[in-house]
Order: sequence, then C-alpha cells, then structure tokens
Amino acid sequence: MSGDVINFLFELIGGILNWMNVLKLHKDKEVKGVFYPAWIFFAAWGLWNIYYYPSLGQWWSFWGGLVIVSANLYWVGLVIYYKVKGVSK
Repeated sequence: MSGDVINFLFELIGGILNWMNVLKLHKDKEVKGVFYPAWIFFAAWGLWNIYYYPSLGQWWSFWGGLVIVSANLYWVGLVIYYKVKGVSK
C-alpha cells in the first residue's frame, strides 16, 4: 500500500470523525469546551492540502483531504453561526 493511500485513509477517517462533530454541533446548537481557533487553523491547513497534494501527484490524499476540509469548514461555519450570531436552542 502506497504512502498516498495510507494518508488518504487517515484523511478519510479524520473527515468522517469531523463530520460526526458537525452533526453533534448541529444537533446541540451550542459551542462549549472547544478552542475553535484550532479548528480554523486546521481548516486553513486543509485548504492548503487541497493545493499541495495535487502538486505532489498524491490524488488519493487529495480526495481524502476534500472530505476532511469540507467537514472542518462546515464546522467553523456552524461555530460562527451559533457563537457570533448568538443563535441558541
């Protein structure tokens, strides 16, 4: 198994777990106990990876990166919506 495929699997599993966080946040409609600037950083890093992986020819990692960065960006969007806009249950 190539390093690209192994990295894809990490990205894919991380993306699935992050999507579970998105669903939980959407259900709870509140943010508690989270240092969300870390998520902003990781979302930015994920966007970088969307450029970086193809430049290396790592297409499996690219597709896994799309899964994880989409979850990160959606989560950050929900945080902004629920925290900054003051939306509550």
